[in-house]
Amino acid sequence: MRTAVTLTLMAAVAFATVQAQGHNPASAFPGQTKAPAPSKPSAPVDVHTLATGLTGAWAIAFLPDGNFLVTQNVGTMRVVRPDGVVLGPIAGVPGVKAIGAQGLHDVVLDPEFAKNRMLYFTYFAPPKGEPPGSWPVEFFYERVWTRPFSERRTMDLGTERVARARLSTDNLKLENVEDLADGAERRIVIARDGTLLVTGADRFRFYDSDLDGVDHDFTDNPDVRRNFTGRVLRINKDGSIPKDNPWLSRATVPASTFAHGLKDPEGAALNPQTGELWAIDHGPQGGDEINIIRGGKDYGWPDVTYGTQYDARQADGRKNVPVAKGLTARADVEQPIYFWVPSIAPSGMMFYTGDLFPAWKGNLFVGAMVGQALVRLELKGERVVSEERLLTERKARVREVRQGPDGAIYLLSGADLLKVTPR
Repeated sequence: MRTAVTLTLMAAVAFATVQAQGHNPASAFPGQTKAPAPSKPSAPVDVHTLATGLTGAWAIAFLPDGNFLVTQNVGTMRVVRPDGVVLGPIAGVPGVKAIGAQGLHDVVLDPEFAKNRMLYFTYFAPPKGEPPGSWPVEFFYERVWTRPFSERRTMDLGTERVARARLSTDNLKLENVEDLADGAERRIVIARDGTLLVTGADRFRFYDSDLDGVDHDFTDNPDVRRNFTGRVLRINKDGSIPKDNPWLSRATVPASTFAHGLKDPEGAALNPQTGELWAIDHGPQGGDEINIIRGGKDYGWPDVTYGTQYDARQADGRKNVPVAKGLTARADVEQPIYFWVPSIAPSGMMFYTGDLFPAWKGNLFVGAMVGQALVRLELKGERVVSEERLLTERKARVREVRQGPDGAIYLLSGADLLKVTPR
């Protein structure tokens, strides 16, 4: 019979509920955490609710006809009209297994969408022979990390995938659906060279680990972390492998791997000044990070992290248990440019480039779920110089953050699609 402790843990992991976080790790350089408030607070904004009832909403894309395309974690895509009418679900979406933090996630339009109607999306596919559906969280966590590693290796829980498809001209159906790669299912960013950069969460079930860290390191076999921790894949739009991927000369690392050592990168965006990929990493208990993702680099998880293991899973009542050896830095590991302790549970990331909010141009925005805010970060090069939390009065989780064609900021918050404009 499940204990109250286990039930508390499942809620903490699946829904990013922050536990008491008493640790206070030292930063590697000034300004890496707890940046000051901006010298001038932002002017008030208006928040318009465009649509409601979008349970489990995860990502937004802006269709050329003015409609919104919204994914829901449970496995549905819907078109939302500008007047708030929610249509769908769109037919042709492949079967999705929604379990814990897995499900249907990002959707991104091809730059030539107006001509080719092509889009890309990420999802968690059920095992062969298993029908699509929503499963209790315990089947992905409690019934996995409590099992011996040798037993885990025989389990087929599902597969993380990135796919492409054509959206019919009437917006009612996905056509010519094609899986492009396995092993990642969080965010998709189209790089300047046209390749797809796809972030994926730590797949703890495939190596000697648990869902919020380990009590040992992997220095004896670094390929374990290269293959199974959260990674960024780099593929061409047809699923083929770019000829300059960083691990092509190492037979024991998948050719699609671009970077590794992440935990749960739920937000990603190209820096408009440099063209480099920036990603947020949703930590365990504390240790949420912003990283600049570069080819072949290691971002530490689970050997190096500013977070600790979840208090709720410690049967002996211990608090702030270190992950691995408790290292926050190592010479061969990239440092995040910014981190949060306690956790804000980040998801969604956007560089603002529009004209509607001139004072925000060049700022980085991050959604905070447990933090219940839209986080605005002022930057100077690769450093965060100030942090401001907006919309805190709403007391609502922010899952997705995207800039619209009109320069407004659009959010998915709870089951609502919101539009933020100047007052």
